Amino acid sequence: MPLQNRVTPFGEIVAVASRGMFTGNRGIIHDPATKTLLKRRWSSPAWISCVCEFRGRRRDVMATRSWTELFFLDEATALAAGHRPCYYCRRTDAHAFAAAWARGNGLEQVSAKQIDATLHRERLDGRAKRLHPLACAVSELPDGAMVADVKHDDAGVRDGACTGIAYLFTRGGLLRWSFEGYQPVEAAMLEGLQDRLGLLTPPSTLRALEAGYQPALHPSARTN
Repeated sequence: MPLQNRVTPFGEIVAVASRGMFTGNRGIIHDPATKTLLKRRWSSPAWISCVCEFRGRRRDVMATRSWTELFFLDEATALAAGHRPCYYCRRTDAHAFAAAWARGNGLEQVSAKQIDATLHRERLDGRAKRLHPLACAVSELPDGAMVADVKHDDAGVRDGACTGIAYLFTRGGLLRWSFEGYQPVEAAMLEGLQDRLGLLTPPSTLRALEAGYQPALHPSARTN
């Protein structure tokens, strides 16, 4: 059975067999004896995304009382869920993200602690994912932003923990998110979609994307 360690754009952690391009963590949120999650879904405001391979190191997932390994389809998914690049294994990306985050949010410079504090306010509504109003037309979104159709009947998340379909904006249009990759959207599904969409990507991160940060996208985002 797959472990419960795959993160959706809604921030939910679910059990599916596929892994994804990135790993990361929110602190220690699992029991190593059973390799199952605790009731809490974070133990640190530093939610990070990491590379899956770093200096030849290998980890036995959820095996010790260390950070809980989570997995994301790609970086756009991690950003939508409220994570940011790790300063240890992704130093270049982390500095590029911080610089764009500062520019986009009108600051000269910013620390990881400041980013984490802002993201923590923006990504959570109690224990649930905070969905933000979409303040622009879909066509005006930056590449890598993610939105959700929260009024659609299809759950989009296999354990039914939250409702809605997640979409990635890239190359001037929307692609539907799934655990295996992105899928094209039929024109009929796009009718009236603008009025049903909410913003999944935290607003401060959206402004970092607008300021030039380019997240790593799953290959299916280029082929569909």
